[in-house]
Amino acid sequence: MHEFIWAKAKVSEEDKPLLVSGTLIALMNDAFQKSYKYLNAEDVQEAWINAIKKELNKAEIPQGKKDTMIQPYTTIAVHPNLGKPDSRTEKEYPDGVFKEVIDRINDNVWPFISIYHDFDVVGQFYGEFLKYTAGDKKALGIVLTPKHIAELFSLIANVQKTDVVLDICAGTGGFLISAMQQMLKQAVTDDERIDIKRNRLIGVENSPKMFSLAASNMILRGDGKANLHQGSCFDNAITSAIKKTKPTIGLLNPPYSQAKSDVELHELYFVKHMLDLLQKGATGVAIIPMNTVISPHSAKEELLKKHTLLAVMTMPIELFYPVGAPTCIVVFEAHIPHKTSNKKTWFGYWREDGFEKTKHLGRVDLNNRWAGIRDYWIEQYRNKEVKAGESVMEYVTSNDEWVAEAYLQTDYSKITEDEFAKVVKDYSVFKMLNKL
Repeated sequence: MHEFIWAKAKVSEEDKPLLVSGTLIALMNDAFQKSYKYLNAEDVQEAWINAIKKELNKAEIPQGKKDTMIQPYTTIAVHPNLGKPDSRTEKEYPDGVFKEVIDRINDNVWPFISIYHDFDVVGQFYGEFLKYTAGDKKALGIVLTPKHIAELFSLIANVQKTDVVLDICAGTGGFLISAMQQMLKQAVTDDERIDIKRNRLIGVENSPKMFSLAASNMILRGDGKANLHQGSCFDNAITSAIKKTKPTIGLLNPPYSQAKSDVELHELYFVKHMLDLLQKGATGVAIIPMNTVISPHSAKEELLKKHTLLAVMTMPIELFYPVGAPTCIVVFEAHIPHKTSNKKTWFGYWREDGFEKTKHLGRVDLNNRWAGIRDYWIEQYRNKEVKAGESVMEYVTSNDEWVAEAYLQTDYSKITEDEFAKVVKDYSVFKMLNKL
């Protein structure tokens, strides 16, 4: 799909996911789905944007948000390469490139969505397209959360159907979709399901394009987009609107800091802001770069002044492959100062999630190990189990390193003679090569 959009349609990197998500929404419109094949190539774009507008009108979104959401799609609606084909393209695709794109999505993706409601299709496309993006994937600070980690967050936070879940950096909406699925499993009546989708999912996204992706993602799931805000999560109007909803759970993957000089945008300040918006005693879960919790920083002190650090889990090094940023998950209890709670923090060493790097596919759960590992991790965390080499409880302050590696006891009984010999040999070679 990427190859086709790139080579034939010449659609820019950041517009590719919009082309897919817009088409999925347009296909929700029965009239468009039945008629697009019979339209002239030059009329398809207009019919496409009109179908999206009609579906948005059905979705009961405030007019201001509708306008914000439709804006990024208008670029696609006037894209020259998607309209009437030129003489070269006409030979291969007489009906135009856009129809071919819609056909492929209609045949291969649309049937999948109608069956798998818990699948973050737009996020999956975005992640895939990001892999093909030229240059440094970290250039925008956009690192999408893998689906299995979004699911893990809902389990760590123990999301219940009565919770109000907040994500102040919603991206394509992966955390909110995961939380929604968790809540809907517990819902018994239709009223409960409607309540979850309308009132219990709150998201903020700064980028207008990403906001459109998140909102369309929620529309494809049948709702949940009413409480999505487009703008900075630090904006006063958005902040006061969120506080009125009284969120009880916060889930967050903040944008990774682009410049060391930009102190205000340090990842921990996003964590602090999320926690400040939650109710007292609420749970906040975030995934952040490892270096933010190892290095001393004033934000660590500010966090512990108001909130309790319940747990930190070291995650797999290549979790965000192909972007290589070692990360950890931090769990906080909101509005109870760390000193007041006087609790030990639980540290977990969650380096192996069973996923393996696979050519052309990224990290994949090849041997179906994830479900077992996930359940083991969650049981460990909920019961605050302490096991040599795996987990530990420790009193920490803002001056300490918030990582398991700093406190874990090594289980020497598991080390074999061969492993010991290998390390000694590696160390000898290292000394020799470095002339030590």
